[in-house]
Amino acid sequence: MKISEKKIEKISEQILALLFEQSPKLLFTSHVAVEIARDEEFVKRLLLGLKAKMLVKEINKNPQGIDYKKRSRWTLTSKTYETYKKLQK
Repeated sequence: MKISEKKIEKISEQILALLFEQSPKLLFTSHVAVEIARDEEFVKRLLLGLKAKMLVKEINKNPQGIDYKKRSRWTLTSKTYETYKKLQK
């Protein structure tokens, strides 16, 4: 099943809005997928696309500095966060 670019863009916007609402908390890919009711692999693909556009940051280490083997946490870049913050006013 093919999803249109317009729908992919809207889902990406939902992801960005969720990350903004939860900021400064870092969210795992699985948590983002549950919150927007989408498949984890699909959400990961969208998050990687947002990372390529420099809208989100991928965190591959836990709070103790140890690398995750299969997990990633996500947050907005500071520039994206500031943009969303201005839009909220």
